[in-house]
Amino acid sequence: MAETRPLRLLALHGYRQSARRLRQRTGALRKALRGRAELVAIDAPHRLPAGSEDDPDGDDPPRGWWFSGPGTFEAGEAAAAPAGLEESLSTVAAALAEHGPFDGLLGFSQGAALAAMVCALRARGDPRFPVAFAVLVAAFASRAPAHGHFYRDPIALPTLHVVGDTDAVIAAPLSRELAQCFVEPVVLTHPGGHFIPAGPAQKKAYLEFLERFGPGQGQ
Repeated sequence: MAETRPLRLLALHGYRQSARRLRQRTGALRKALRGRAELVAIDAPHRLPAGSEDDPDGDDPPRGWWFSGPGTFEAGEAAAAPAGLEESLSTVAAALAEHGPFDGLLGFSQGAALAAMVCALRARGDPRFPVAFAVLVAAFASRAPAHGHFYRDPIALPTLHVVGDTDAVIAAPLSRELAQCFVEPVVLTHPGGHFIPAGPAQKKAYLEFLERFGPGQGQ
């Protein structure tokens, strides 16, 4: 039998994170996926304003994918003038082109919300985003009216939605609401909060989902 390569997932961190921080916080997940899938994390293009309380080292400032207000972000805010999304879509497109090929996306929190938007564009045939699936952890739909077009049509791209029952940052109903925007979403719940779970039950669910996209599966 020919040796099969691991799936490659472009990983998008949450708000106030960075690629390095996402790598630090996904050690258990990467171990669980070893040999089956590899994660390649990238930085969001927007640095948060100086003085953010969680910026312990100046060489790795926290970042965001878009803002709901001047230098701020709240997932539940219906921002009248959201800023920065187009630059982030361009950043993702560039990463897919320069570091690919990639099979899918993995996003956490705001990164998962961005990944869902990428899925919507991909489902419409946007050639910048050649991905077959996405794993969306603690995801949500943007409340900004300017972003409403992403959710108007059912998004026909396979997705695994990971929902924390006790998530105090992105409440479980927000993640479930986004899942309903997709065609045949797979929803994985866990009893924890705002993190990427990688216990035995979650590992099994990740691997079962990813097996659909291995060689010869037809995607």
